[in-house]
Amino acid sequence: MISTPEIAAVVGVAGIALLILRSYNQGGSCHSKAKLHHKTVIITGGNTGIGKATAIDLAQRGARVILACRSESKGKEAVEDIIQQSGNSEVIFCPLDLASLQSVRDFADYVNEKEDRVDILLNNAGIMMCPYSKTQDGFEMQIGTNHFGHFLLTNLLLDKLKTCAPSRIINVSSLAHTMGKINFDDINSEKGYGSVAAYSQSKLANVLFTRELAKRLQGTAVTANSLHPGAVDTELQRHFSVRKFSFLNSLITPLIWLGFKTPKQGAQTSIFCAVDESLEGVSGKYFSDCREKTCAKQAYDDDVAKRLWHLSEELTGLSKKRD
Repeated sequence: MISTPEIAAVVGVAGIALLILRSYNQGGSCHSKAKLHHKTVIITGGNTGIGKATAIDLAQRGARVILACRSESKGKEAVEDIIQQSGNSEVIFCPLDLASLQSVRDFADYVNEKEDRVDILLNNAGIMMCPYSKTQDGFEMQIGTNHFGHFLLTNLLLDKLKTCAPSRIINVSSLAHTMGKINFDDINSEKGYGSVAAYSQSKLANVLFTRELAKRLQGTAVTANSLHPGAVDTELQRHFSVRKFSFLNSLITPLIWLGFKTPKQGAQTSIFCAVDESLEGVSGKYFSDCREKTCAKQAYDDDVAKRLWHLSEELTGLSKKRD
């Protein structure tokens, strides 16, 4: 049984740690006044968290915003809220389930056929440290949703992005990529699963994909960059085991605001990468707190990036489509 003084000590230490984290985590704001009239932006997972906060900002700048979300009810509810907050009626919902390659293809077909342009593709949606499960196509859920789904989506929209160049692709990664390793021998974690390891692998894949994509897009005026949004209190945290225990939850929840960014704060680097004038022509970089940062050593491995690209082409069926 934990005594009252011990509980107080734990809460006190946690509070101090979170205050330190908050002072480190709150920096970085996008100060660009750029407008996006006559521009179209696609945001995956734009119905909640930093995706929704990003959508509000870009809509306020005049962009046509397409929320690419799995849940129709949540997506349409977010559309109404974003329109109300931004004053921009050019916000629409389109169904997209990144855990289904067919859904990705259907969404890309719709955009390519019905939308005149795509100027900014913001691959924001993700899942974090979930219990083991698989996508409709048999991928481990985190690598399938966070990487393979976005890999296929991006490639299927490249022609549209090229015709609208200069255009931008932004991939939301995480500092967790520093702990990541691409396990080519068990990419779907079938031989052994750790939720943190699988998440870190998927976030490293985001950075490697971005760097390889940037190389392949040289000379097209389409740029690709990745970013770490910071520690943000959003629905992405729903699988954290600490939240499953009511006792710990009652202690931790009141302290969350001290150390974590709000969704609006967490969206700043995404917004920066999408609109800031200083990034015109900048590609293959990694950002955090609205500044370029250095990736983990393994994220600079060109051989791994190429191998991951070829594997992703094969597993998503993209190579067959091109053949």
